[in-house]
Amino acid sequence: MDSLSDIVLRITGASSVQLGEEIQSLWSGYGVIQRVSLRGLPGEASGDPTHVVIKHVDISRARPNRRGWGGDASHLRKVRSYQVEQAFYERYSGRCDRSCQVPGFVAGHEKADESGWLMVLSDLDAQGFARRRKDLDRRGLQACLSWLANFHATFLGSSADGLWPVGTYWHLETRPDELAAMPDGPLKQAAEEMDRRLNGASFQTLVHGDAKVANFCFSDCDPDRVAAVDFQYVGRGCGMKDVAYLISSCLSEDEAAAQEETLLNGYFAALRDAIAVREGNVDVAELEREWRELYPFAWADFCRFLTGWSPGHWKLNAYTLRLTQSVLQQLGHR
Repeated sequence: MDSLSDIVLRITGASSVQLGEEIQSLWSGYGVIQRVSLRGLPGEASGDPTHVVIKHVDISRARPNRRGWGGDASHLRKVRSYQVEQAFYERYSGRCDRSCQVPGFVAGHEKADESGWLMVLSDLDAQGFARRRKDLDRRGLQACLSWLANFHATFLGSSADGLWPVGTYWHLETRPDELAAMPDGPLKQAAEEMDRRLNGASFQTLVHGDAKVANFCFSDCDPDRVAAVDFQYVGRGCGMKDVAYLISSCLSEDEAAAQEETLLNGYFAALRDAIAVREGNVDVAELEREWRELYPFAWADFCRFLTGWSPGHWKLNAYTLRLTQSVLQQLGHR
């Protein structure tokens, strides 16, 4: 059986490899992310090492989830998520420019006999995005919203071939156990209708699907630029899913309520600029009207997931519940 170093050498064509620090373990123990230095890459003239990151995925057996959600459905969802992630890096990441920077795809390998994948990606730390944050000031949050706007503009109308037909890790169709665990009531009754409303939006793009603060990388040199990682749940959807989820990941209920208009205005201003640069034939005014109306639906859809998955979660706060109630009233579920 080839060692990890042997596989990296073979798929990259490098002459030597040095395995570095493990950055983190993957969710539920499905592998590791690790830094690697390569020398002698094809076409590399200098003798300096090339710094990359490898995502080494082992799906040989189902792991228990830290919140108790395990079993076949959870395992198969994770397997699919890594297939999607490799497809994104290999087939879509090249379209992401500096305005929505992602790791570049270097090489990939599917270990059929050992049940897993190996993705070799450019190292964002080495490209100037070495900072990670738990909390954001207004400028940092706007930088993330601008990344999302440019990502959404880049992939407006994408077919999402090879990705999730509907993006986000909490998508209703992929979460039957969590739906079953919800208490009976208006939110559970409205779940399918909310899902249809979001999926039926006229304007669809690719959504990151897990756009929390932890998946953004920040620069000390340029505070207005960020990069993003972790594309396991990228797929087709309304851009408001990413916007709502990002805001939920870094603002308190009071902050989210007080800043709602400012944040949405900032996102849509960046989206208008991004679409204009890309010269797409898009009715931007109609897109903004539709997506603003769907902003509460994106929150309510995430609330639906949390209510079944972790009913005591801190994100089930007054702001989330107020937006969810407004959607339920709109749909006639009281």
